[in-house]
Amino acid sequence: MNIAKRGTMFSYIMAFALITMMVVACVLFDNHEFILPEIAAMVIAMWVYRDPNWLRRPLHICFAPTATSVIGLTVNHLHFAYLCKAGIAFACIMIFLRLIQSNFAPSLATGLLPLITNAHDWKLVLIVFISTFTLMLVVLVFRMNAGLDKRVEIRYKYSFVFLALIFFWMGICWAAGFEQAAVIPPIIVVAYESLQKPNYGGKAALKQGIALTVSATVGTLLFFGLNSWIMVTLLSLFFMLIMEWIMKIRMPAIYAFPLLPFIFPPDVVPALPLATLITSLFVFTFVTVYKKLEGLARHRAENTEVSM
Repeated sequence: MNIAKRGTMFSYIMAFALITMMVVACVLFDNHEFILPEIAAMVIAMWVYRDPNWLRRPLHICFAPTATSVIGLTVNHLHFAYLCKAGIAFACIMIFLRLIQSNFAPSLATGLLPLITNAHDWKLVLIVFISTFTLMLVVLVFRMNAGLDKRVEIRYKYSFVFLALIFFWMGICWAAGFEQAAVIPPIIVVAYESLQKPNYGGKAALKQGIALTVSATVGTLLFFGLNSWIMVTLLSLFFMLIMEWIMKIRMPAIYAFPLLPFIFPPDVVPALPLATLITSLFVFTFVTVYKKLEGLARHRAENTEVSM
């Protein structure tokens, strides 16, 4: 086994250990707030994949998710309907990301977490801070961001497109009477990142939809099939690793999905796989069509310039 493979294996082991520790803490202290699904995605993206988009500005690893968790918790104290609070949270989070000039996608998930779990205790913000500070510290100590340009071009028009997509989908979920399906953080994060990509097509959308649906299905089946949350976590991580190798994908969100049954309302968990399938179908189709139209418009503009 060469050094690179040993390094990757060690990174997986450390990432899986941290994810499992969250669940262990939840079991020991009987507190679901210790389980932060997006931390699972973040640790895989940064420690294993070394995703430059998530490593480029280390301070945002801690600052942005903590700040958006404050936004989400504050909004959840409002006496509004669930989807109304979700809409306000989305808008506030996008404004905040614009102010700090960031497109750090995990901030969306941590901002929505208080609404999903109906949290009112400010200890959740402290847990988010400690978790993300740990991730940031490891990145800085091991210089995982070395050589990366901190500057990144952010096209803010995608923020408006993203909000239009989310509000439209929330309206559909409200009309269908299944409001909880409107906010599934891993799908939200993947959709937001996909909009930012210069090229995105149907093949990528299909692969993402399949992977997320399988991840949700595996996590839900294990959740109902086993009594030990720790065993559910370990087996879920193993199956996600196998799926990653089989499908040849690098998608941190699949590691977050199996943790959702631990924090979602009990009446929503059985429908999570179907909700994931339907949401993925709508959201990724929308993103695919938009990127296709954007590409056609760009191509026409280039041809016009050449002809002139």
